Amino acid sequence: MYESIVKLDLHGKNTYQARVALDAALRRARGGTYRIRCIHGFHGGTALRDMIRSEYAHHPKVIRLEAGADGGTTDLVLREL
Repeated sequence: MYESIVKLDLHGKNTYQARVALDAALRRARGGTYRIRCIHGFHGGTALRDMIRSEYAHHPKVIRLEAGADGGTTDLVLREL
């Protein structure tokens, strides 16, 4: 099976638009997708990062969240490899 990381660039989106994009990505995620990498940045503020980490930490498809080393990404882990 093909393993993949789906990258979702959320720059320039407000929290509502980011939530719509994330919900769509989670709906489309199939067995080959094991994580969704949300690229939200942090120089313009932390609203997107905070929304992702609070609202998707307990989503039924998400096992856990992993913060990127640079602080500008958050991975939604959907399954273990």
